[in-house]
Amino acid sequence: MCRLSAFDFSTRALLNTISTLRYEENTLNNIARRKFLRFLAASPLLAASSSSRLLAATNSASEIDSYLIQSPEQALDVFDFRNLAKHTLPIAHYGYLATGTDGNETLRANRDAFDNYYLRPLRMVNTQHVDTQSRLFGTTMNSPIVIAPAGSQNAFHPDGELATARAARANGNLQILSNVSTRSLEDVVEARAEPVWFQLYPTNNWSVATKMIRRAEKTGANVLVLTVDLNSDSNRIMLGKYIRADSRDCSACHSASPNAMLERKPMYDDTGATLAGFDTSSMTWDFVKRLREITKMRIVIKGIVTAEDADNCVRHGVDAVYVSNHGGRAEASGRGAIDSLPEVVTAVGGKIPVLVDSGFRRGTDIFKALALGADAVCIGRPYLWGLASFGQAGVEKVLQMLDGELAMVMGQIGAKSIADIKPQHIAKS
Repeated sequence: MCRLSAFDFSTRALLNTISTLRYEENTLNNIARRKFLRFLAASPLLAASSSSRLLAATNSASEIDSYLIQSPEQALDVFDFRNLAKHTLPIAHYGYLATGTDGNETLRANRDAFDNYYLRPLRMVNTQHVDTQSRLFGTTMNSPIVIAPAGSQNAFHPDGELATARAARANGNLQILSNVSTRSLEDVVEARAEPVWFQLYPTNNWSVATKMIRRAEKTGANVLVLTVDLNSDSNRIMLGKYIRADSRDCSACHSASPNAMLERKPMYDDTGATLAGFDTSSMTWDFVKRLREITKMRIVIKGIVTAEDADNCVRHGVDAVYVSNHGGRAEASGRGAIDSLPEVVTAVGGKIPVLVDSGFRRGTDIFKALALGADAVCIGRPYLWGLASFGQAGVEKVLQMLDGELAMVMGQIGAKSIADIKPQHIAKS
């Protein structure tokens, strides 16, 4: 019994190590791999014919895995854009995009958790005309797929949030703009040609929130998305490793000023904000009450992962709940967002809409969330991979691919509209 337990423990440790290495993107290049394979092929431990076949097969697989698309049209899935973004971006910029926290437990869990659910196709349903239109706050959208807030997009492409806004406009997807965007809210709204939802990071300086909300209101924004899952620091180890591996002189963009980051974020102009102000560890539900007193915008709380907090959202008059663990960048809970969704949906009980993000990469992922009760699914890294690869055209293609994949899955499973996607279409493994 003791020997078996020790074996199990060692196996789990080994699997965790392998998984971590996978997410830290093995830095061995193709040349190093090929040298190793040639060494292996020459080993007397392997028969010549077997080693030759192994060398040829592995080289072929390596070429397939390392293939870089040259246009958005060549992409087979969103991971083709990730591969190109990793190749194209400065290493520290890619690290900022790819990082999780601690050992990337939550980052991994966001993807692994989808394997906990399987789809239940219902046959003999007329899905000749699949309709992905969705409604949120009384507004009809072309798709339930929403562009999640993500800051610092100029780090991925010179057009930054403007390219994302134009892609959202072209494809008809709702866009949520981060208040740490590298382009101003006004310029983004102009590029999109209609208002966006405005995401707010709270600070301990109430006047900062007030100034930003007034500015958002002037652009026509009618929804405020309050992020509540970064009230303390997050330990982004992977980002630190990528920064350490970047030999460029980055002082032109990253000055030694204590508030250098905010100086590159136009939404903080003339607000008096400081980085020290982002310590919001004392924030309580009273903050929501104060928001309600100063704005008529609908209030969405982003970062909810438990039934208790979902119930608090309803009791405090919040207009929608946004299930999110910040794509694995907030807390090291080790729990996938899709696993948090059912308890939140149950707690809300249909009283207010539920949105979700973190780890969504395929149409099947999106379908699973909708079947579990989500009203909309927000994507983050996939459209940023597209942005880094081809700017606006890359973002457009990512949105089109995910919309197309969702429609395809709906046809396979037997749901001709978003409203037809029901709990009966999904079960837990």
